[in-house]
Amino acid sequence: MSKQSKSFGVRDIVLVALFAAVTYLGISALRIPLPAAVGAPFIHFGNSLLVLSVLLLGGFRGGLAGAIGLGLFDLLNGYASTAPVTVILAFLVAAIVSGAFTLLKHQDSPLNIFILALVAGVSKIALEFLHGLIEKLLLGSAFTPAVVAAFTSLPATAINAISTVIIVTVLYFPLKKGLSIFDSNKGVSKPL
Repeated sequence: MSKQSKSFGVRDIVLVALFAAVTYLGISALRIPLPAAVGAPFIHFGNSLLVLSVLLLGGFRGGLAGAIGLGLFDLLNGYASTAPVTVILAFLVAAIVSGAFTLLKHQDSPLNIFILALVAGVSKIALEFLHGLIEKLLLGSAFTPAVVAAFTSLPATAINAISTVIIVTVLYFPLKKGLSIFDSNKGVSKPL
């Protein structure tokens, strides 16, 4: 991933839309609902695709693509009340992954990509726990029961985090190569 320019051209719009659509489809095509005390979690590939978007398109563009795909899924599939939180969490994960990538000096070695996927998974678990905790506290729960309820809702998030580590580590380099070929077909030698 290179430093992003401040302009947002047609190429950027197309790639953000493409990654948003792929993220939406990645959730729609395969999701396995799980029981939970807070919310209605399920196993899906949306988080993996969010992280790939961030690594391939950059922090803001990737976060935007992930937020659109994840938020649109929520809006169109009976989770409209959680769509704003989903969008916020997507941008938070994008910012964390982008910040970690900056700390790694944008070196995309296999080890660094694994570390970034791990950072994404851990941050998603922490953010979902905080979200569940805050939600239960706002609904009037005492602190200890709220912590327990938030914790019992984490299995799906933990499974999604594990799948994120695997999928991002496996797919990052082939997708990066595919996108660089896409750029070279237009005569543009701008690296991602």
